[in-house]
Amino acid sequence: MLCEKDKFFCEHRSRQEFPIFTLHFTGLVSYMNNTEYYDRLGVSKNASQDEIKKAYRKMSKKYHPDINKEPGAEEKYKEIQEAYDTLGDEQKRANYDQFGPEGAANGGFGGGAGGFSGFDSAGFGGFEDIFSSFFGGGGASRNPNAPRQGDDLQYRVNLKFEEAIFGTEKEVHYNREVTCHTCDGSGAKPGTSPVTCSKCHGSGVINVDTQTPLGMMRRQMTCDVCHGSGKEIKEPCPTCHGSGREKQRHKMAVTIPAGVETGHQVRVVGQGEAGFNGGPYGDLYVIINVLASDKFERDGSTIYYNLDINFVQAALGDTVEVPTVHGAVDLKIPAGTQAGKVIRIKGKGAPRLNGNGQGDQRVTVNVVTPTKLNEAQKEALQAFAKASNMNPVHPKKKGFFDKVKDAFEEK
Repeated sequence: MLCEKDKFFCEHRSRQEFPIFTLHFTGLVSYMNNTEYYDRLGVSKNASQDEIKKAYRKMSKKYHPDINKEPGAEEKYKEIQEAYDTLGDEQKRANYDQFGPEGAANGGFGGGAGGFSGFDSAGFGGFEDIFSSFFGGGGASRNPNAPRQGDDLQYRVNLKFEEAIFGTEKEVHYNREVTCHTCDGSGAKPGTSPVTCSKCHGSGVINVDTQTPLGMMRRQMTCDVCHGSGKEIKEPCPTCHGSGREKQRHKMAVTIPAGVETGHQVRVVGQGEAGFNGGPYGDLYVIINVLASDKFERDGSTIYYNLDINFVQAALGDTVEVPTVHGAVDLKIPAGTQAGKVIRIKGKGAPRLNGNGQGDQRVTVNVVTPTKLNEAQKEALQAFAKASNMNPVHPKKKGFFDKVKDAFEEK
């Protein structure tokens, strides 16, 4: 289970041949016009961050597996989540626009003025190393035994609406690779040690000469004996079989801060996969998904609630009890309130992640017209209409049997 960054680079670490690298290099340029993530959210490439956020909420609610049970809905939801993870972050979005998905995951293949210098972590140290690996000679080669940080992992967790508001603690369970407990990461059987590779002499690469129509060409390739490590293991560890790592079912408690929203990430340092050559562990990124509430809607720190009142309460005013995530409160309805009026309840929204206080709850008033009235209610409304000089409310026209009934009552 690797993050996108490591999927991309690990895929290339053993591919030292120049034609393969050329395909990926020219492919980066083609990403300049890439719009796939925008298409998933149904927005244009010029959409604002607010428009992207609103489109994501709409699409994620439509295809969430807990709501949409149609075939393919879950896969569609994952695609939408992947798109928003990138476009919802301005820096990642800028890198995506320039370099595509891998650029977004890797900070723009170097992140800023360094251009393509980010290829160092993949075994390509820039253009000097590119030509060095193809022609032999020139730039410095990467040390195959240098410590490297382990892979980052992602874990998605569903939160109830209230859990996201107030924060919570979740126990997560996931698989990861850890340092082998038998050989302590060396890969060698206890009592033995790795030795310097007999073919590459510890460099991790070998030079290969190829006859071409232009003459003899020399290129560097990953050593096929030690696979780039520079070490040979004569007697592998019986537990990890020489890799120095083993699979582990890991569990831990993750603290979710108050005020998170769908798409937010909680970084847990050092809880990813084991490093290489004694390098540190990678990190765990907990991706948040907030389940919908049957009462409230939320936009950032603001919570929305719809309140139904009758037309008497709207006309005369009233004090009613309104639910909030912090508990029920009394809300004053002013006399003459119109349908659609929004009343603010200060400080009853969600906490702001930057720690700057609470948001508000906004209550939208719906005036409900009754569908059935008894005689007393009808008479009262007719009297109201008459007192207000409104058009008279005509009683129902009597039929034949009503007239016969009236005649008998008169007698």
